[in-house]
Amino acid sequence: MNSQALLSKVFLWMFFGLLVTFGTGYVVSMNPNMVINVLGGSGMIICVLVELALVIFLSARITKMQPTTAKIGFLLYSFVSGLTFSSVFVVYEITSVLYVFLITAVIFGILAFIGATTKIDLTRMGTYLFMALLAILICTLINLFLGSSTFDLIISVVTILVFLGFTAYDVQNILRLYESNMLPDDNLAIYGALDLYLDFINLFLQFIQFFGKSRD
Repeated sequence: MNSQALLSKVFLWMFFGLLVTFGTGYVVSMNPNMVINVLGGSGMIICVLVELALVIFLSARITKMQPTTAKIGFLLYSFVSGLTFSSVFVVYEITSVLYVFLITAVIFGILAFIGATTKIDLTRMGTYLFMALLAILICTLINLFLGSSTFDLIISVVTILVFLGFTAYDVQNILRLYESNMLPDDNLAIYGALDLYLDFINLFLQFIQFFGKSRD
């Protein structure tokens, strides 16, 4: 498998993950009882905790799993994410969701192309992006107490910039890992798909706040 074939496989699995997430979210949002069970009270807390546990486990172990196990784990995570993602379909109009998805896909594609073709080494940028992500998490927690809409806007803009950077960095990192032959191609494809899936979802969630049209 050459590098282009690997990237095609990565993006295909990322697409499958997004399809599972958006499909699950839409189906749940169309069923009032499911919405109450998933988004109400302890249901939402359980889903979020399971989602966090899965992504932490997959990030740490996905390269060491059997390829089939890694694929199942990734799709399971995509499904659980879809449960919490149903809130997007509850809050925003479906046409608005599709519109923002298209915006995200175009911008994501541009940054992914840059990451795949640039001759600039983005390795060092990864450290700065991770530090910025930690700062975003800390600022978000602080703003839970402050409740500042201006601070929230700044956090959202910075978050978009950080995940745009992560998109280019992650694509280049996938190619770097491929060239090093450190991971089997199937595992690397799922590892890369998970990274890019997270980049896409985080960009989408920020863009929907700016461009999404709420339901009446």
